[in-house]
Amino acid sequence: MTEPIHDYDPADALVDSEAISVFLADVHDTGDAAFIAEAMAVVARAKIRIEADGQAQESSS
Repeated sequence: MTEPIHDYDPADALVDSEAISVFLADVHDTGDAAFIAEAMAVVARAKIRIEADGQAQESSS
């Protein structure tokens, strides 16, 4: 029996600015330009989600 494959987006784990800062610090330590570029896309997705969550909370208040 094969295990199902689940999509994982690391942006889901970046829920605040502190998490983003730690993530970016670790990424920059690699010195790998391609990895850094990919990580910046992850951060962009995380920021969009954080902003959307904030707007959703404001509208429900």
